Amino acid sequence: MLTVDLEQLGLDQGGHLLLKRALRQAGPGNPVTVRGTAAELAVHLRAWCRSQGVAFSAPGGEGGGGTAPAAGVISQERSAGARWRGAERAGVSDPASAEGIAEHPPAHWGLAARGALVEAGAPEYAFALDRKDTVWADEAVRLYRQAVAAQWNPETEIPWHAEFALPDEVEDAVVQVMTYLIENETAALIVPARFLGQVHPHFREVMQLLAIQTADEARHIEVFTRRATLKRRQLGLSTAGGQASLKTLLDEPDFAVAGFLLSVLGEGSFLNLLGFLDDHAPDPVTRRVAHLAAQDEARHVAFGMAHLGRHLEHEPGLRPRLAAAVERRHDALRHTAGLNEEVFDALVLLAAGGWTPAEIRSGHEAVLKLEADMAAGRSRRLRTLGFTPQQAESLSALHTRNFM
Repeated sequence: MLTVDLEQLGLDQGGHLLLKRALRQAGPGNPVTVRGTAAELAVHLRAWCRSQGVAFSAPGGEGGGGTAPAAGVISQERSAGARWRGAERAGVSDPASAEGIAEHPPAHWGLAARGALVEAGAPEYAFALDRKDTVWADEAVRLYRQAVAAQWNPETEIPWHAEFALPDEVEDAVVQVMTYLIENETAALIVPARFLGQVHPHFREVMQLLAIQTADEARHIEVFTRRATLKRRQLGLSTAGGQASLKTLLDEPDFAVAGFLLSVLGEGSFLNLLGFLDDHAPDPVTRRVAHLAAQDEARHVAFGMAHLGRHLEHEPGLRPRLAAAVERRHDALRHTAGLNEEVFDALVLLAAGGWTPAEIRSGHEAVLKLEADMAAGRSRRLRTLGFTPQQAESLSALHTRNFM
């Protein structure tokens, strides 16, 4: 018979670890004699066995040798004990295993790590987004790893101390554009943050991607604000039409539809806008800020496309709902002014680079080309999601004039 001598170590001091180890070594059904001189050891041992579903019997003599008196004989009838009867494995931890992602993880898996052994009787959690077909993207693992590797530090990645002096009107134009970007990026932060807490933790890569997306947008808000206030004390204008457009994003209750409107249409258009600013920035800080933000936004669009592409494969009926959401949003905004006029004019001035009629004409043509490029990009992404060319062109044209 195996014997464990705890000496003066009590069960309340970690002695239970030695008991568990001895039971594993002995194997199911084999007795283990427990010895020790700690006060109340026999009482504590009896209580511990009861809590663990381990058999206990009073010592039947001094069998097993040892200097300390025997406190009891214990044995485990089954390999896992009563506590783990009915436990189940929460999928497979390996993210490379497609079989490890459950189609509909049970509510009682709750916060358990994917692949963990979940004890029976765990509380149920009400996660609204708990189905693989509506949440998962096969690209989620790769995109999450890419997102982690691509994080950047505003303090070291942006040349805040670069020396430059812009004409007042040009600096004012930069401030107005940055003010507009802050407003839109705030909406782009709130939307994924609102759904983040609804995703079942079993889909951890999706949850983590949404968390990094909100962190990206928080960083964008920071750097756009710092650029706007680099040489000015006040920010630019915020219009009622712009706010109305963004409010329709925040009011959308459906995860797939909200992601479609934000990532596929809105942030997709913003990729063109940030590229435009990268090309026409009048100073190194504005150029670098736009360039870094575009890298993040490209990843957000990639996840939106991957998620919706998979969702549409399993639910083709989602496509008409997406189209209806674009039409519904267009109707809701039909009486608003759309893009802030000051933003449009600021973009023209940044692209013009001067005040001659020829320069202004060139700048105006560049902004019109930007809008055409945005529309073409939206149409291309819509076709990728299975819309016909006619549907894609029509829906792209209905997208809000506020870009986001």
